[in-house]
Amino acid sequence: MMHHHGTYWTGCGPHARAAWEEAAPWVAAASGLFFGGAAFGVRRPLRFLAFQLDLEEAQTRELARILDELKTERAQASVDHRRMSAALADLLAEDSFDATRAAEAGRARVESAERMRQATVRALDRLHRVLRPEQRAKLALLIRTGAVVL
Repeated sequence: MMHHHGTYWTGCGPHARAAWEEAAPWVAAASGLFFGGAAFGVRRPLRFLAFQLDLEEAQTRELARILDELKTERAQASVDHRRMSAALADLLAEDSFDATRAAEAGRARVESAERMRQATVRALDRLHRVLRPEQRAKLALLIRTGAVVL
């Protein structure tokens, strides 16, 4: 359908595919289909995964616990990142640079990333134990295609 200025409506026309492909990562993130759930908590990815993987009730409960723990760890990592950014900004605003305090802020960032790595490994271990082989294969495919992001 053409707009009165001769341009296409949003999502239509020859450039629509490129625009949608460019937006795909943002759409996936906004939809909450990744571990941690972003602004939507854990309910949306839980429902998605329960449906896609055909989970039993006990598996769904365990998956809810796993997602909740990852969400909590991601929230803490976000707080740590904001705290570190504020510390670095404060260092830049001072008259003289304190390399020791800068290194300390960097160390805090590395420690936060390490905690997130450990939480992800624990989650994958628990998922491996709770899912059947065909469910693990389906989850691996969802991760590879970007429908689920770790």
